[in-house]
Amino acid sequence: MPTTGVRILGISGSIRKGSYNTALLHAAKKMVPENSELEIFDISGIPEYNQDTENNPPEKVVWLKKKIKEADAILISTPEYNYSIPGALKNAIDWASRPDNPFDGKAAAIMSASVGAMGGSRAQYHLRQVFIFLNVYAVVKPEVIVTFASEKIGKDGELKDTEVQKRISLLLNKLVEFSIKLKQ
Repeated sequence: MPTTGVRILGISGSIRKGSYNTALLHAAKKMVPENSELEIFDISGIPEYNQDTENNPPEKVVWLKKKIKEADAILISTPEYNYSIPGALKNAIDWASRPDNPFDGKAAAIMSASVGAMGGSRAQYHLRQVFIFLNVYAVVKPEVIVTFASEKIGKDGELKDTEVQKRISLLLNKLVEFSIKLKQ
């Protein structure tokens, strides 16, 4: 599939050192379709969102908004906390989307990994609800839901499961393809 060069911004919903979801993004970085690129943004250190200061955001938020604006597509890899997305991810999205919304009209895809049997699936569905307000166009298939992540991702962060690798590669191709269609 020829591309015209799609810039993808990867965001991990986990700020944990050794995060399986961050490992998925690093694996994805090695699988990006030709002429496209994936840059990973670390959301750790973003302070709690405060509407009183949204017009004068912290420097890390300014940088996040800039990276989102520059990106053609977004790839989020997130764990599931209490049947939803982690607070750190929601906080970063809240900061980035106010008062203007750099997510508007972009293609996005979601991956998730968890040590449990659900693999973060409920977080993915909840994040798709957030996408509605952001006016983000979600690539819904293939779903990349990594169950029992500790068996599929090594302690070194390397993705060991070839089926998951195939699904990530296919998801990236769909994300790039959809992003190109949206730009036309």
